[in-house]
Amino acid sequence: MKIESLLEDLDGADPARAEAAAAWLMAEGGSVVTELLAEVAVVRGSAGLKPYTRALGLIGPPAFDALVEAGRREEVAGWLLGRLLTAFDERCADRYAALASDPDHGTSGNGFSGLLRLTTESEAGLRALVECYARGRVAPYKADDYARRTHASFRPRLRALRRDPAESPRTRRGAMAALVAGGGADALDERDRAAIERLIRVKIPHETPAAPSNELSGWWMAVPAASYEGLFTALDLHDPRPVTCAAGEAAVEGRELQVPDGGETGGTRSVGRVFITPELDGWRLVFGPFDLLVGDFWDGMVETVERVSAHCGQAQFFFLDDAGGSDVWLVAEDGRVIRQFAAESEPEWEGDPLPWETLAVDDPDFDPEYDDAPPNAGTAGARSACAHLSVDPNAVGPGTEARGHGWLALTAPGVGHGAFPGRLPL
Repeated sequence: MKIESLLEDLDGADPARAEAAAAWLMAEGGSVVTELLAEVAVVRGSAGLKPYTRALGLIGPPAFDALVEAGRREEVAGWLLGRLLTAFDERCADRYAALASDPDHGTSGNGFSGLLRLTTESEAGLRALVECYARGRVAPYKADDYARRTHASFRPRLRALRRDPAESPRTRRGAMAALVAGGGADALDERDRAAIERLIRVKIPHETPAAPSNELSGWWMAVPAASYEGLFTALDLHDPRPVTCAAGEAAVEGRELQVPDGGETGGTRSVGRVFITPELDGWRLVFGPFDLLVGDFWDGMVETVERVSAHCGQAQFFFLDDAGGSDVWLVAEDGRVIRQFAAESEPEWEGDPLPWETLAVDDPDFDPEYDDAPPNAGTAGARSACAHLSVDPNAVGPGTEARGHGWLALTAPGVGHGAFPGRLPL
């Protein structure tokens, strides 16, 4: 049967001819796979791929094997290989698992994409997951998603592998990483959780302090280290755990989590993670989800910094958005803002200048005959003010005096750190 007429029938309007073409491909299609792959390699446009994709999917395992080999020989472009590999059904589940176990990062990603699409929860899929994480590199595409999707069914088996003395250390290590990728640290048994906590405490005294970057945008707070514990009440934080700076940075860069709100309507609520740094030059910095900790852009910032200062004695709030042009800093003491700066177009100052500030009227370029500035107007935006007031996050590093350890806390109770899937660096 000629390929052209076969594809025309398969994609045509005549149901009988389409059914006959599909039946022939499922029974005899292996004989035309090579020709199909040669033709699809030169097709231009997504619409033109449709009949080829369907034909390969109907042929099934022989087409899958031939397609993978063509990809290895670079006879099919990588992007096209990924597109065509979406064509196959459950008959190729073990073949997807074999791809997922491949040491090549891209090949492995194609395998996990197929396992995830088919919702395959086979032993081969589990072994592929373990092998992938045992390599200790960045996980292939869709591996973390597959770990989360299969976690409930794979967890007992992964825990068993983790404790099986007959398995290699590599396999046991991969099983542990797969557990964490699927269900967070709380997916581990008590023994492993205790080991990780010991490792964190061992690493903390030797790590170089760091803080999340605000190079393009960001927000953070600073409070005196001596009174920082008031943060947990002021921000309604829960389940704090010791954490390294590396893990804290990674955690707050992650997404918020949607969990059931417990209501009768079956709604959800958002939960996020908050990183409180170790003591840095006498201060603790706070990073986390703006919408959950602060809320409204202006009123929320003022209310939050005043509330935190009431619990910690003093609090500073910084907000930067280089793209939007926002530049804000506030200082509050004992529940009241004493100095604030806000600029989106024209800068606005409130409160008395602080001792370290350079005032606009004292700037060498200020000409009282032509320039106009309020007597309390300063010259410092948030990027320079933070260094005078407390700590510049972008300057934290080997020269920063650090004491204690950081904390990772949650914005809601009863959720647990294990609800956040994925691995955090130690």
